[in-house]
Amino acid sequence: MPDLLLELRSEEIPARMQRKAAGDLKKMLTDGLVEAGLTYEAAREYWTPRRLTLDIRGLTARSKDVRDEIKGPSTTAPEQAIQGFLRKAGLASIADAHVHADPKKGDFYVAHISKPGRAAEEVIAELVPAIIRSFPWPKSMRWGPASAKSGALRWVRPLQSIVCTFGPETEEPVVVDFEIDGIRAGNVTYGHRFHAPGAITVKRFDDYAAKLEAAKVVIDAERRKEIILADARNLTFANGLDLVEDEALLEEVSGLVEWPVVLMGEFEEAFLAIPPEVIRLTIRANQKCFVTRPQGEAENLSNRFVLTANIEAKDGGVEIAHGNGKVVRARLSDALYFWNTDQGNLPDVGALESSAVKFGLDLTKPLDQRMARLDHLNVTFHAKLGTQGERVERIRRLAREIAPLVSADPALAGRAAVLAKADLQTEVVGEFPEMQGAMGRKYALLQGENSSVAAAIEEHYKPQGPSDRVPADPVSVSVALADKLDTLVGFWAIDEKPTGSKDPYALRRAALGVIRILIENSVRLELRKAFAEADKARTMGTVSDLANSWASDLLSFFHDRLKVYLRDQGARHDLIDAVITPDADDLLTVVRRVEALGKLLDTEDGKNLLAGTKRAANILAAEEKKGTAVAAAVDPALFREDAEKKLFGAIGQAEGQAGEAIAREDFSNAMVALSTLREPVDTFFDKVLVNDDDAAVRANRLALLARIRTATDRVADFSKIAG
Repeated sequence: MPDLLLELRSEEIPARMQRKAAGDLKKMLTDGLVEAGLTYEAAREYWTPRRLTLDIRGLTARSKDVRDEIKGPSTTAPEQAIQGFLRKAGLASIADAHVHADPKKGDFYVAHISKPGRAAEEVIAELVPAIIRSFPWPKSMRWGPASAKSGALRWVRPLQSIVCTFGPETEEPVVVDFEIDGIRAGNVTYGHRFHAPGAITVKRFDDYAAKLEAAKVVIDAERRKEIILADARNLTFANGLDLVEDEALLEEVSGLVEWPVVLMGEFEEAFLAIPPEVIRLTIRANQKCFVTRPQGEAENLSNRFVLTANIEAKDGGVEIAHGNGKVVRARLSDALYFWNTDQGNLPDVGALESSAVKFGLDLTKPLDQRMARLDHLNVTFHAKLGTQGERVERIRRLAREIAPLVSADPALAGRAAVLAKADLQTEVVGEFPEMQGAMGRKYALLQGENSSVAAAIEEHYKPQGPSDRVPADPVSVSVALADKLDTLVGFWAIDEKPTGSKDPYALRRAALGVIRILIENSVRLELRKAFAEADKARTMGTVSDLANSWASDLLSFFHDRLKVYLRDQGARHDLIDAVITPDADDLLTVVRRVEALGKLLDTEDGKNLLAGTKRAANILAAEEKKGTAVAAAVDPALFREDAEKKLFGAIGQAEGQAGEAIAREDFSNAMVALSTLREPVDTFFDKVLVNDDDAAVRANRLALLARIRTATDRVADFSKIAG
């Protein structure tokens, strides 16, 4: 079977776009080939900063001939219907159609369509230019004299050459001939632009990859990553250091080089006075370099860094490392200045007194000064939700309300809330926004804050994703909940909710954060009360007129997020639906009910109880629909069978035991209590005819079934459970 090699070579493609672009190219081409009637055995994409490559193996040389029939209208149909049929079938005249007979419906027209197969080269030559013209780059450009023409080719960077060869391993492959904006496909590529810029004639992928490697181009991005990581580890170990590994940086660096050469640079030890996170961010953001630490150290860094060059320099990389070191020193000088400045007094501290009084701040402390300035400058949080200072006041009030519910000191929770956003006014966070929270914690510890307050300043942003840890310290929990609930209530109150895939304020993430904090810390919080407290903080003490309407909608939003969370944890969707009611606002209780219900239904008693309960509910529903009388209460005097008496007694006992367990929030024992109904329910249906001829007996037995439904409904709606 023939193989296809395709290379699109251009000027440098941004590293962040390469992996996705290669995947898009593979999908677009393979989908197009399959749609054209071709099949293939395997396809793999490759990429470097200057090329996207596809290796498609076992591609059929020609698509199959296709015969199709298109059924048309009756031979007596009006002209308009016949003309529509001709257009659909692509026939020039009705004489080109065939007439088929139907004994019941009469004669009708049929078009016999024959489509001969096409050579793969013909399909590829048509498909690739179309893909290039419609390629989904996030950003693209036009270039050269042709760029002024309408419909000029656009690519992420100027496209320079195209390789497209096709053929079996046993034969010389052919060049698939096509042209796009003056670039004609061929079998010539070019190696590393400094080490081997000359033309290279290639045949198929294996030949192509080997010749590029000889020309200092490693075509496989994963192999470039392996080379960089292995060489970086070896180099740092040889210098008595450990590499601080960074998968995201490794991915980015592998997209910056075609021939990775790992080198080591250094900076002055005086810069190690800067927090390690700031050093790492500075070097990573500005020079795309890895930092190192002394062997065995968990936190402290060394003054050496690892860089990845794209050339093998004649001096072994000495000048490259020196040049990178100069840039790193300049950036670290800036970072050291920011770090020292943040620990000093603000020049406008005298104007911050009123803000200090408002929040109980101590203007002798640097972080307090930054919070006072944040308020003083009236920095806007959202046009309809006020300033950052107003938001901090709301979070403080709400955190103090939540604190007792999570065993936190309200005073510490209030202090942490006041300082939580202060580092937004620091120089380091201004330069590195991703350091917000982390720098606040460092500055809080430097000015002697309680360790729980300092931790909450950093942790109140958490969790920021499904894999991020949740805060566990009670002060952190109270401030994190307050921060997220203030955000959600505020945006719901102004009707700025997520729509479809759009969620500009990350409200889904905030709701999931609240859910994870509550569940993973076993916190009981009545969300409706929390919404009301957050709304009172927003409206300065009064609940808004529309609070009830949006609060119900916000609670429903939490239910949707909870379902997603529980499904990700492996819970059955039907069990979640069986437990959640529209008014359920204690999410921890919902989760515990789902867990207990799942354990019950994993047992034989649970499965049989479910079947019996559903049978009872179905009979009851059917009779209620017919208008059959159901007694208001069960009358034991009307029992005729022992099975009725036994079921009646079992229900009473199970209801009592389940009710006591539910009151203790012991849902597992509530389920155990219900499971005792399994045998008497089975016996009842085996021995008792519900629809007795005596109307009073029938009504009494239906009332008994209603008692089963009522008993089980106390823990879940069994009608929503599959099985």
